[in-house]
Amino acid sequence: MRTWPVIAAMFLALGGLSAVAAYEMAPPRAGEWHEMAWPFPRDGWPAGRAFRCGAADCGGDVEVYVRPKLGFCNCTSGVADDDEVDRVADVDMISARFAPLKTGDSVDVADMTGRIRAYAVELPGGKRTAIGIALSHRCDLMVIAAQGSGDAAQVRQAALAFLGSREIKTWMTAAMGSR
Repeated sequence: MRTWPVIAAMFLALGGLSAVAAYEMAPPRAGEWHEMAWPFPRDGWPAGRAFRCGAADCGGDVEVYVRPKLGFCNCTSGVADDDEVDRVADVDMISARFAPLKTGDSVDVADMTGRIRAYAVELPGGKRTAIGIALSHRCDLMVIAAQGSGDAAQVRQAALAFLGSREIKTWMTAAMGSR
């Protein structure tokens, strides 16, 4: 008769421990992002989407700008090198005064491959960190520029976590598949 309450207590304890373990092992959240108006002047490409995450959620203020450039990629090699990231990733829209911090890396986002590179940018309010990402899908590009108050690793991590969110991955895939 007394074994049932003991067994029930054990199941409750095991369930509680499992919930704690699942919480501790969960990947880091992408932060609390808010969409804002496209902050850049019109150019030859359609405006994209812009998002902001505050310091409390992302470790520093971070803004991410995402847009497709359809028909603007080498159909055979995709994004070939860092020079291409420098040319196409819209970092120049943040500031015309930008300089790479180091060689870029290969990156995969939303089933697209490309390159990512960190930059120092000079703005009227001081220096900031920027990240440029160029991803290819067939003959099309998805370009992402991010800028923030943190160091390159922090801005990169926040931007990639955001780009890994289901909503943005779905939007990027739809935007690239519209051709």
